Amino acid sequence: MAIASLSRFTVPLASDQSAVAQGTLFPKLKYRYRIILENFGVGAASDLSELTKQVAEASRPNVQFDDQTIMVYNSTIHYAGRPKWNTFSVKLRDDVTGQVSKLVGSQMQKQFDFFEQSAAAVGADYKFLMRIEMLDGGNGAFAPTEQSGVLEQWECYGCYITQANYNALSYSDQSILTIDLTIQPDNRIQTIGGPAAPTSRITSNSNATSAGSVGSTG
Repeated sequence: MAIASLSRFTVPLASDQSAVAQGTLFPKLKYRYRIILENFGVGAASDLSELTKQVAEASRPNVQFDDQTIMVYNSTIHYAGRPKWNTFSVKLRDDVTGQVSKLVGSQMQKQFDFFEQSAAAVGADYKFLMRIEMLDGGNGAFAPTEQSGVLEQWECYGCYITQANYNALSYSDQSILTIDLTIQPDNRIQTIGGPAAPTSRITSNSNATSAGSVGSTG
């Protein structure tokens, strides 16, 4: 049948590298997501759900390993240093009830009391948890849960706001107002849609260089 030609909509591979009917896996869609916050500001859980509904844009995790070097005779060997989770952005629609701005303001006050010029004693006093979930499009009777409908989930630990931009006003601009947050996490774990954890360590050999072959696991 002609429908069989749909299996050709992909990159051709040898039969020992892929199934006969190869096809293409459907991609995740960047607009099917939700952001869930815990311990953000001083609002109740019901208040924080308003933040989830007012998210307009959000970035996904971005990790970076510091490049370290070992100088040898005529060459340089590279190895991975400490990992660092880079900042990410969340754009919130600033609603007319003021709920979003109040919650953002309360989080900023937790980090630093601007009136009293008083800082928090320790980071744990103001840091919050943020979940990024990629969804499958379900809704209503088929609303996504952690058991089904969530294609990918990242849990971001030790988060705090490094920058809050309330943006400019203009008579010539008819777009909506947003509050743009830049957030710094301490760590991120992919709990759904990622590798099973913990992963066994690779103990191939003791050399600083490698040909790329996978050694035994331990």
